Amino acid sequence: MGTLKAVAILSGTENVNGAIQFTQQINGPTKVFGKVTGLRPGLHGFHVHAMGDTTNGCLSTGPHYNPLNKEHGAPQDENRHAGDLGNIIAGQDGVAELLIEDSQIPLKGPDSIVGRAVVVHADPDDLGRGGHKLSKSTGNAGGRIACGVIGIQSAV
Repeated sequence: MGTLKAVAILSGTENVNGAIQFTQQINGPTKVFGKVTGLRPGLHGFHVHAMGDTTNGCLSTGPHYNPLNKEHGAPQDENRHAGDLGNIIAGQDGVAELLIEDSQIPLKGPDSIVGRAVVVHADPDDLGRGGHKLSKSTGNAGGRIACGVIGIQSAV
């Protein structure tokens, strides 16, 4: 079994939806790719949240996934939540296509993101540098406009 696969089907407010796929070679970084539609043009915070619970919509997904108890930051920062994946960019058509590679979101093992949630936020993530009281916890990325639980995807 060389490649692990997972998927999250996003749904949210005002017809924001999409599909995000995750692939990981054993002991390699995780590749995240997909498309989100129905967005306002511009930057939107994009994170893995701790809980795969959508019983109260995206609000019940909890905080950013942070197994090492660090401050919020940019994906390339050493001091960041594992779930801090930065921003996705929606074009004038409201579509964001993404391709991210990250080594802090494995699909297997004690820090696996499987069973957690992906969340798209209304506003840009300031990457912990905005000086707002929420910068070091959420990136001040605003409301949660779409989310989906990350589940194992069949190899077939």
